Amino acid sequence: MSDQSSSEKKVIPIAVAAPEAAPPESPTGAMIRTLGLVSAICGLIIVGAYQGTYDAVAANKRIATERAVFKVIPAAKSIAEFVAQPGGGVSKVGAGDTAIPPGAVKFFAAYDETGKLAGIAAEGGAKGYADTVRIMFGYQPDCQCVVGIGVVSMRETPGIGDKIITDKDFLANFTALDLKLKADLSALANEVKAVKHGSKTNAWQVDAISGATITSRAVGKAINDSAQVLMPRLVPNLDKLKPS
Repeated sequence: MSDQSSSEKKVIPIAVAAPEAAPPESPTGAMIRTLGLVSAICGLIIVGAYQGTYDAVAANKRIATERAVFKVIPAAKSIAEFVAQPGGGVSKVGAGDTAIPPGAVKFFAAYDETGKLAGIAAEGGAKGYADTVRIMFGYQPDCQCVVGIGVVSMRETPGIGDKIITDKDFLANFTALDLKLKADLSALANEVKAVKHGSKTNAWQVDAISGATITSRAVGKAINDSAQVLMPRLVPNLDKLKPS
């Protein structure tokens, strides 16, 4: 009989490596996670604030717009909102309607105390010295001319650019600014534009304010660009602007 110790197989223990511990998170990774969380919270706050104030902002904007209309058409006692369609013609904007068809131009018809059309008010905008200058201008069909302007929004230099609402000589440009159309009603007969102070010779020119020429030009361009689109659609359809 062979020796038992020689017949048994020797068991050699195998060392099992312990799992490596995860490396500690770097300061950069922790900072990124924290910033992500903060950004998400801030985003929720901003969205919530926007949703919560949207109606109030829209109401304030509507009130400011209506005030501008009454300013540029002093005889107005009531107003109605219309759009001039891209293919021609005008249509009244119903209560609660907010979407304007692509290419359409919004304007307001103003009526006097007897219900007669007192004038048209429309917005226009053009790049000024600091930012876009948005204005409201009043149009009188009888003379086919601008009879007043008001500023909707602007960020021009105080004491210089804001003279467009305080300078009496400049505002005199808009008591009878010519917006007559060509014979075929396709466009304005003459382009509205600002000219160097003291050089105005025609009724469709805007005598610029000395020292605020850029802002003055923005006003002229805003009226011209808006009127070039609106008037050819509006003038043939004035009889459709009946009060409600």
